Amino acid sequence: MKALAALGVMLAVFLLAYFLPFEALPATGKLMTSGREALLMLQDYAQHHVMLCLVPALFIAGAISCFVSQAAVMKYFGAQAHKVVAYSVAAVSGTILAACSCTILPLFAGIYKRGAGLGPATAFLYSGPAINVLAIVLTARVLGWQLGAVRAIGAVVLSVIIGLSMHFICRKEEAARQVEGGFFVQEEPDGRGLWQSTLYFAAMIGILVFANWGKLDETGVAGTIWSVKWYLTGGFVAALVIMLMAWFKWPELSEWVGSTWTFAKQILPLLFLGVLVAGVLLGRPGHPALVPEAWIAKAVGGNSLGANFFASFAGALMYFATLTEVPILQGLLGAGMGKGPALALLLAGPALSLPNMLVIRSVMGSQKTVVYVALVVVLSTVAGMTYGAFAG
Repeated sequence: MKALAALGVMLAVFLLAYFLPFEALPATGKLMTSGREALLMLQDYAQHHVMLCLVPALFIAGAISCFVSQAAVMKYFGAQAHKVVAYSVAAVSGTILAACSCTILPLFAGIYKRGAGLGPATAFLYSGPAINVLAIVLTARVLGWQLGAVRAIGAVVLSVIIGLSMHFICRKEEAARQVEGGFFVQEEPDGRGLWQSTLYFAAMIGILVFANWGKLDETGVAGTIWSVKWYLTGGFVAALVIMLMAWFKWPELSEWVGSTWTFAKQILPLLFLGVLVAGVLLGRPGHPALVPEAWIAKAVGGNSLGANFFASFAGALMYFATLTEVPILQGLLGAGMGKGPALALLLAGPALSLPNMLVIRSVMGSQKTVVYVALVVVLSTVAGMTYGAFAG
């Protein structure tokens, strides 16, 4: 009954956020405007990111928890896994996921709770939204190939540095977690073959990727995929349904749904709260709230330490839906933002947000979250200053 009540509350909040006409609310006065922006930001999140981004990601996380053996996680992401393999896989994983800083959270929680080492898990957490291939392509097309290339290279390098740093700084706590969680114990694989599990997860990833495929332009491969994205998504859905009927038993499916619900209960309330707080403080792009956008644009001109740090710090607090950071940067660059701070924001912004931080804290605790956020902000600042010094 408690589970049904919690589900009912979540559905009610989602439906209210989705359908209520918040645009009709008055925008008079700073506080009223900020409150209106918070509700509109929550509505945008509900309408564009929950059903297509977050729900598929939650089901993937549930599947990882149920159907990926601990032995497989330990082989590629465990504390004793080969470091080159672990960090290489984690660093490039974002190229296949059109994930924002919130969509990546269920996937991170899934592999972390399954026994992944803190280093590879946080490298995956950063790289997922940071090197989204669609965002890299759009950055190069709109903001120039130099910034696009530096963003891609910088995100891969930073993911590895962040992961290794998290492993080194928290190595004692991580060693204790591995022992207490029994993550060194190897599990027997389930009854399905590797090829079946691969196709199963590929179908879910295909749904996540193509359902969120952005419209870059009308030509080329990206434009072609855009025109048939729903056919591709439907094909993956049909394939997934067939696999579920042929390869899975009802108790397994029930366990999968239960695991997905566990992640949803942990993540969704914190995300909704974080989106509201971010909306009150920063508003939507082009719609300032308590913190005026003009202040941000004024603070990030040139290539000083302060400008790069402010861009990185402000980007870490703001919520960027997938691909939205590019038009935001385009406007800020036009208003006088330096190239170094622009890169700092691109490296910190998509990977972090206030909602994202709240959920990370619930997964790995306050201390590790503070270390992770500090590493992202500081390293993004250093990368921005370095790029700004050469770019002029």
